[in-house]
Amino acid sequence: MSEERLSCSFCGLNKLQTKILVAGQDAHICDQCIEQAFSILNHQNKSNDSSINIEKSDLINPKEIKQYLDDYVIGQDYSKKVISVCVYNHYKRIYQKINDDSIEIEKSNVIMVGPTGTGKTLIAKTISKMLEVPLAIVDATVLTEAGYVGEDVENILTRLLQASDYNIEKAEKGIIFIDEIDKISRKNDNPSITRDVSGEGVQQALLKLMEGTVVNVPPKGGRKHPDQNFIKLNTSNILFIAGGAFDGIEKIISKRLNMNAVGFKNSKLKSVVRSNQIVKNIIPNDLKDFGLIPEILGRLPILTYMLDLDSKDLRQILTQPKNALIKQYFKLFEIDGIKLTFDDDALDYIVEKALEFKLGARGLRSICESILIDDMFNLPGSKIKILQVTKSYIKKKLDGISFSGLKEAS
Repeated sequence: MSEERLSCSFCGLNKLQTKILVAGQDAHICDQCIEQAFSILNHQNKSNDSSINIEKSDLINPKEIKQYLDDYVIGQDYSKKVISVCVYNHYKRIYQKINDDSIEIEKSNVIMVGPTGTGKTLIAKTISKMLEVPLAIVDATVLTEAGYVGEDVENILTRLLQASDYNIEKAEKGIIFIDEIDKISRKNDNPSITRDVSGEGVQQALLKLMEGTVVNVPPKGGRKHPDQNFIKLNTSNILFIAGGAFDGIEKIISKRLNMNAVGFKNSKLKSVVRSNQIVKNIIPNDLKDFGLIPEILGRLPILTYMLDLDSKDLRQILTQPKNALIKQYFKLFEIDGIKLTFDDDALDYIVEKALEFKLGARGLRSICESILIDDMFNLPGSKIKILQVTKSYIKKKLDGISFSGLKEAS
C-alpha cells in the first residue's frame, strides 16, 4: 500500500492529514488519537486517586473550619459556628460508619435562612474548597415533580456527578447546596384544591434524596437523553445544605412572639426590635407556617440564620477577605501595569450607596463596575500608570446612574 493511502485505524485520517502515523502489526494510529488516548488515561488515573481521605477530613476540627471560613466570609459568626460543627460531625459520621456499625449517627443536613447577598452560597463554596469535596449548587425554582415541565429532582445528583468528574465514590461524599428552597414552599394550605407540582411535589421528591437512598441518576440529565444508561448513586453520605431568603418570615416570627398586639407599650417595643433580632428567634415551626412540609424539616434538622449586613460588614467585605473585591480590582489593573488606589472616604461612600439601594454584598460589585468600567476600557495600553479613586471621582461616575432595577431584583 502506498504511503498516501495509509490512514489512522481509529479516526480515519490519511497520512497527509497527520503529523505522525505510527504503524502496528495490522493497524495504524495518528498523533491526535495518541494524545487523546493519553488524556483519557491521565484523567482516569486522577479520578482513581481522587477519593476523599476521610481520616484527613476528620482531623479538621470545628475551630479550624470556622477559622478558614473567617478568611472568606465576613460576619455571620453564629452560622459559621453551626456549619462548622455540622460539617465536622457529618464527616465523622462517614468515618465511624466505615469502622463501627454499632451506633448509627444520623445526617446533619442544614437549612440556612437569610436575605439575599448575606453569604449563604459563599459558605457552601468555601467549605467545599477547604475539604476538597465536589459541590453542586442547584436552584430549587427550576425543579418540578417528575413528569412535568421543568427539571426532575434527580438532576441535582447529575450536577454533583459532573462536579466530581463522574467519580461515583467522590460524588457520594460530596455536598449539595439547594438555593432558593423557600420558592418551593407549599402554595396552598389545602393540597386537594390543585396539584402543587413545583411546591409541595418537589418537597416530597426531595425527601428520599436527603434521607439517603440509592438513586438511578441520568448522567446527562433526564429528558433530553432518554436512551442513556443510568448511574446508581447512594445519597446516604451526601451533605445537603439548603438556603433561602424566606421573605416575610419576620411577620410569622413576630406573630408567634405576640409582637403584633395593639397597644402603646408593644408598639414601642416593636420599633426598637430590628429585623435581625427577630430572625434570631426563628424555630422550625416558623418554616412550617411559611410553607415547608414537616417531613422536609425533619430531613433538615439543623436550622441557622444569616443576618442583614450593616455598613461595618460591607466595608470589611470590600477590603478584608482573601478574595476581597478591592483586591480583585487591584490585581486586574496590576496585570496592565496600572497601580489602583482607593481613598478611605471613597470606600465609605461605596458602602453608603450599597446600603442606600439595599444591594447587599452582591451590589458592591455592581457599584464598583459602574465606577471603573470606563477606566478598564480606556487605560490598558495608555501612558497612565496610576489611578486614584476619590469620593468626588465616584460621585461623578455614579451621577445619573439608577440602581432601581437592581434593587427590585434583590
